[in-house]
Order: sequence, then structure tokens, then C-alpha cells
Amino acid sequence: MNCLPESFYARPALTVARELLGTLLVVEGGGVKRVGRIVETEAYIGEHDLACHAAKGVTPRTEVMFGPPGRAYVYLIYGMHNCFNVVTDAVGVGAAVLVRAVEPVEGLAEKERTDGPGRVCKALGLTKAHNRLELFSPALHLLPGEPVPEARVARGPRIGVDYAGVWAAEPFRLWVRDSQHVSRPPKGARKQP
Repeated sequence: MNCLPESFYARPALTVARELLGTLLVVEGGGVKRVGRIVETEAYIGEHDLACHAAKGVTPRTEVMFGPPGRAYVYLIYGMHNCFNVVTDAVGVGAAVLVRAVEPVEGLAEKERTDGPGRVCKALGLTKAHNRLELFSPALHLLPGEPVPEARVARGPRIGVDYAGVWAAEPFRLWVRDSQHVSRPPKGARKQP
């Protein structure tokens, strides 16, 4: 296993969000291995970022976000969808990167949808049981993938954080331009069937 080391995550969330594009997210359990190539991320940069869960301070839910880096932060939204994040930055910062979409690589059904954070978790079998796991464990790890050239990286506002005021407009969502697996294509572009 040539996992991304803890030092990879011990950087600002925006840097990690960019560097995660193209990496391989691997989930193993029950004799099944599922792999997806990360094609879309969103950075949440700390307590001052009003769209970030850490903005409410340290709580039982957000404690994992405050470090150490290189841990999974998995939470439930709308009472039904899990969302998978990687904890970033230095201990005490409260930052993470949401994995919004992956391209299926191994162990996923051919028609499995992986365009959106809830679908990513469902397809890969990520649950609250993965919350707080080190991202260099046999059950859950990230591997280097093929680097994505800057010309193929698009940036825009995060999705579903309108409550955060001006923070909602920050271009902290990054995605691979030509991927058919991103959760929401840019305006004017259509997803292929």
C-alpha cells in the first residue's frame, strides 16, 4: 500500500482540495474492495468560514475536524445521506475537504452513480462507522493517482451553503472539467447519459 501520508493532509484545505483531484479513494471491507478516482472536491477552511461545520466551534460532531489531519469526517445530511470528508491543516484549525464525486475504478457496478457526496458514500460503502478512521488504514485509504493538469481543473462556488452569506460564493469547489461524474456540471453544460 502506497497511501498518501499524513503530511499530505497537513496543509491548508484549499491546497489539499486541489491535490486530491485524480487520487484514488479505496474502501475495503467484507472481502470487497471499492475504488473511485476523485474528480470533485469542496474545501472548508476553518472556523472563520461560515459554511464550515467548524464555524460552530468544537462539538461532539466536529471534534474530528480539529485534528489531527488525515482522518475521515463522515456525517449524515437530511437524515439519510452520508458525506465523506478528509480532515486537513494543522491540529486545532477545524478544516476539511468534502469529496463530492468520483469516477468508478474498481468494485462498483457499471451503472453506479457517483456524482454527489451521498452517492459517493453509497457506492463506496462509506458510513458513520468510518468517521475518525485514519486515511492510511487498510479499510480506508487514498492512493496517488494520475495528476490532473491545472488546465483541466475548474473552480466555482460550493453547493448547498447559501446560509453562509458571502462565504457561499467563494470558489472553493474544484472539479475535473471533462469528467462526466461531477455532481453538477457548469451552467450551460449537459451531462452525458
